Amino acid sequence: MMELVDAAPGARSAQVRRVLNAMLTVSLVLVVVKAAAGVRAGSLAVLGGAIDSGLDVLTTVVAIVLARVAGAAPDEEHPYGHAKFETLGALAMVAFLSITVTELVRGAVSRILRGGESELDATVAIGAMGASLAIGLAASTYERRRGQALRSDLLLADAAHLRADVWVTVAVLAGLGLTELGVPNGDAWTTLVVAVLIARTGWGIIREAVPVLVDQRAVEADEITHVAGTVRGVRQVYDVRSRGRPGALFAELTIAVRGGLDVETAHDIADRVENEVAQRLGAQDVIVHVEPDRRPGAAQ
Repeated sequence: MMELVDAAPGARSAQVRRVLNAMLTVSLVLVVVKAAAGVRAGSLAVLGGAIDSGLDVLTTVVAIVLARVAGAAPDEEHPYGHAKFETLGALAMVAFLSITVTELVRGAVSRILRGGESELDATVAIGAMGASLAIGLAASTYERRRGQALRSDLLLADAAHLRADVWVTVAVLAGLGLTELGVPNGDAWTTLVVAVLIARTGWGIIREAVPVLVDQRAVEADEITHVAGTVRGVRQVYDVRSRGRPGALFAELTIAVRGGLDVETAHDIADRVENEVAQRLGAQDVIVHVEPDRRPGAAQ
């Protein structure tokens, strides 16, 4: 069962940055391993994998900067905090993914049209890419789990990008294997398949990030209404709104209470509604407006 971590924005941002720093180290190691193997083996495919890992380094650096910005406390210009910078960073990852897909498709198509295979030392290349596969798979799994625990769009997007690099490594290995078996352009056709898988990963990130950026409803209004309605003294719940994502959820609603209640009692009911919604739905901020119950026949 996945453990969810609840922390203050600053502490959470620090945890996110620690994970990203670890992933930066992993990406740098992969670049060195693949580049050295590619040069020694004379494999353009392996060198392409090194370039893809280099792109991971760049995206992780960008992610670290964005995580620091996203963790800043609310201020006068950003009263709702800076969490959306993290989601914006996730979309930036999609842009980098698109570069990877474009280069993979361009290289594969060019090789298919050109025809023929270059001589290479497959033993060195396969060994290096096999080690890179194990490292990348372990790192991406770890980052994805930490992203889920910290409810971090940025970590999940970076993990998806690192997992895409894993698929690139698989493609290179498959291509090297097919080449060794004498299959014409086997690596190129495999690379096209992997490009489609990476594009699918990018689409998944977009589907998660865009609703947050455009303030799509985060929680069903009926769910918030039900939770608020369980608080004693609440007679009606309406004008329910929500936005954000898990860990940075904002909700706003209006409750009707018995007319004639003193301000202190009505305020106490509103406070209890805020606490109940925050605790049961994991909302970061809940705003409750209080109105007297003016429905016909309502007891005063």
